[in-house]
Amino acid sequence: MKKPNIIFIVADDLGFADLGCYGGRDAPFGRVSPVLDQLAAQGVRFTQGYSNSPVCSPTRFALMTGRYQYRLRGAAEEPINSKSKTSSTLGLPPELPTLPSMLKKAGYRTALIGKWHLGYPPYFGPLKSGYEEFYGPMAGGVDYFTHCSNAGDYDLYEGEEAKQDHGYLTDLLSRRATDYVNRMSAPAHSDKPFFLSLHYTAPHWPWETRDDAAIAPALARNLGHLHGGNIHVYQRMIHHMDEGIGWVVDALRQNGQLDNTLLVFTSDNGGERFSDSWPLVGGKMDLTEGGIRVPWIAHWPAHISAGQVCLQQAMTMDWSATMLELGGAEIDPDYPLDGVSLVSLLRDATQTFDRPLYWRMKHRGQRALRNGDWKYLRVDGIDYLFNLQNDERERANQASVRPDLLQKMCLEWETWNLTMPEVPTDATVNLVYSISDMPSR
Repeated sequence: MKKPNIIFIVADDLGFADLGCYGGRDAPFGRVSPVLDQLAAQGVRFTQGYSNSPVCSPTRFALMTGRYQYRLRGAAEEPINSKSKTSSTLGLPPELPTLPSMLKKAGYRTALIGKWHLGYPPYFGPLKSGYEEFYGPMAGGVDYFTHCSNAGDYDLYEGEEAKQDHGYLTDLLSRRATDYVNRMSAPAHSDKPFFLSLHYTAPHWPWETRDDAAIAPALARNLGHLHGGNIHVYQRMIHHMDEGIGWVVDALRQNGQLDNTLLVFTSDNGGERFSDSWPLVGGKMDLTEGGIRVPWIAHWPAHISAGQVCLQQAMTMDWSATMLELGGAEIDPDYPLDGVSLVSLLRDATQTFDRPLYWRMKHRGQRALRNGDWKYLRVDGIDYLFNLQNDERERANQASVRPDLLQKMCLEWETWNLTMPEVPTDATVNLVYSISDMPSR
């Protein structure tokens, strides 16, 4: 089989039901996500897809390595913030094999267009971890017009140098991605497949649409502006992203690349205050379903039949394993994947297999295990047990009804947790994990 091009699109803080194809409401201007809805209709839509974490940078550690993020010190920050700008420990170690570095060795051209959020140069950066090209912000959140982070620093880069571009960030990323597809489709580059990570900051705060340039300077040091934003602004931000994805799809089609391009769309975690996660509860920072269950769409006309819905339970790092298998990448035996390939499901979405999923968070002492219909959850020292097949909203705690199952799942979680480095405490916040000491399984 010819190696496919791969475009992996990540939204930022998108709620489970924000897209029309996941039950989202129309906006006053019409459909919020017509392009993504069409991609889902022409491919496969997963209803039990999860992020590796309910917050940003930990999920990105997992995506990049194909392994549980808890193996890396930087992922314990939940998320990395501005203090990492001068840190030599809070980032993705360049010596680790990554999704782009392994695909690059397998013959792919690689690029990241969009958010990095895995540490700063000179110690860390996309070009140090397998990407040949990078255009986007290094930080976790930037203004869409000034391109400044919460610290007030300008944060739009080309490679490792600041790039003084003007315009709405979502559109800048979409246009750059469209240009990349066009360049990689030209005769000078078409001898190799390409892997493009397109990581939007939308619909992450600040709450700005394409028409809001005038308010950007006032948000310079308060990008979260809790006094601002509304549902309609939020929906418009999603629509801008959706429109840009349409530009990328059009470029693939015009260059004859669409049929043999695997296009995957997901979110780094659940939504924030304007998100729609119905019927789920919770959001970003929560291990309830609304914080970790996210949209998953895969489109690949040459190999994925249209109109499929997949019930397989899986998480972000499983996409990493899937893309590595499709790209014919060799896995370093010193860093075996925790992710499980989903290639068989892309061919037949009716398949399912056992796939226990584990999470932990320093925030509120959270832990969770999803295994089949059941979910074990601990928050603030209280244990919960939910049958998600019957109760996706996690309202009916079965802990007192099924104490045997609660104990069994708690033990399973504890056993898994012993294979991970300990959660850093305040006393060990500057601890440097030796890569050779990280447990493999």
